[in-house]
Amino acid sequence: MAWLLVTVAGLFETGFAVSLALSHGFTRLWPTIGFCVFALASFGLLTLSLKKLDVGPAYAVWTGIGASGTAIYGMAFLGDVVSVLKIVSITLVIVGTVGLQLSGSAGERGADPPQL
Repeated sequence: MAWLLVTVAGLFETGFAVSLALSHGFTRLWPTIGFCVFALASFGLLTLSLKKLDVGPAYAVWTGIGASGTAIYGMAFLGDVVSVLKIVSITLVIVGTVGLQLSGSAGERGADPPQL
């Protein structure tokens, strides 16, 4: 369940990055509101997932999904330049993200982390 939260949080990260670009420096109302909603949802879900997951792999997966999703969205809908190198690079990020999710070090924690 925690990995599902990270995955959805990564998709919301894509939403807040795209909304940020569409807001034109927070000068357009609806993309700015979208940015706020997506950012709160993304960070909120990531925070919940960190109760069960190691921070390093969870954060890497979250950013990998967000970066890949944003790049794909930009190429598909915003006129970003498409190149073989970009597609290969996005594929490598996705493969690395899946690898982190499947790795033993990215498993769910059994105990609470130490308190600071």
